[in-house]
Amino acid sequence: MIAEQQGERLVSLKNIAVSYRRRRGFRRQTPFWALEDVTLEIYRGETVGVIGRNGVGKSTLLRLLAGIVSPDRGTIRFEIPCHTSLLSLQVGFIPQLTGWENAVLSGMLLGMRRKKIEACMDEIIAFSELGEFINQPISAYSPGMRARLGFSVAFQADPDILLFDEALGVGDAEFREKSANAMRQKIRSNKTVVLVSHNEKTIRNLCDRAVWIEKGGARMIGDPDSVLEAYSMTQLSA
Repeated sequence: MIAEQQGERLVSLKNIAVSYRRRRGFRRQTPFWALEDVTLEIYRGETVGVIGRNGVGKSTLLRLLAGIVSPDRGTIRFEIPCHTSLLSLQVGFIPQLTGWENAVLSGMLLGMRRKKIEACMDEIIAFSELGEFINQPISAYSPGMRARLGFSVAFQADPDILLFDEALGVGDAEFREKSANAMRQKIRSNKTVVLVSHNEKTIRNLCDRAVWIEKGGARMIGDPDSVLEAYSMTQLSA
């Protein structure tokens, strides 16, 4: 599927570079360029898969699109006003608050209105499988329970552009499969999605285009089959 046929352009990134400060010694800090030269356009209704080895800038690209970080060089332009949301788990969780209270707080931090979160609470409780534990402080939760609540809240967000890192798979094997299936359904619902994944099957089956990030730059952008074939060849020769 060709991007221009899918809909209007939502976001344009041109020659984007993002750096972080890295400590060298007691006082000295040097810049670390997480992204160095990325040019990319995102269109309404498409799913863009982002691939690359660990540490090459994939997550930084998601944070940039979410507005969490700003470019040090280059420009990012939203062609029309739109809301982006990074599917982040356990945003704003406070141990002393109950699961219910944390769900409301986390949802608001993800950009949802309080009334919408409260209207979705039955779905959040059912999906997270917490039952009566929703009224207990999350300090009493296991890590898996907190993760299930975090995913269930974040999944209710309905932004114009959904940013998703597949590494956020949570809970036990059964819940990971359940959450993965839920994300696949959302991706297939004509939502605009930018998806970071190491799973080639996921990229092939769900994405309209793929972006290969290498050493902070966009090495290749195109149809998933072509990009994955080129990327796999470099992995075999590495």
